[in-house]
Amino acid sequence: MKHLSRATGRRKEAVARVVIKEGSGQRLVNGMKLREYFDRDAVVIHAEEPLKLYPSGDQIDVTIDVRGGGKNGQAGAVRLGIARALASLDQALVKSLRDAGFLSRDPRMKERKKYGQPGARKRFQFSKR
Repeated sequence: MKHLSRATGRRKEAVARVVIKEGSGQRLVNGMKLREYFDRDAVVIHAEEPLKLYPSGDQIDVTIDVRGGGKNGQAGAVRLGIARALASLDQALVKSLRDAGFLSRDPRMKERKKYGQPGARKRFQFSKR
């Protein structure tokens, strides 16, 4: 079975490599079913959203290798990877994917800790006397 499309999605520290093949609608993340890997329903729904725009979504297998970050960041990376793979698979979907916001990478990252303070923005306790 040949692959139809490949793409990479990133979110925070997570990187997801997505491969879409012809198949029976199987969704695998790191060798596990999507619903087993992402234990919360909200995270699963978030990751699968771009597939709802693809007309024959139940006839493709999506295999995902995701590394780094936490489960929410990984779900965001999976979502972007799936959207990019679908966009390269079917050019007619690009406008609807972009309008839904699936092709935009979320640029928010963790802010670095600064010297002279305990965190990125937190300050040590101030004592007037």
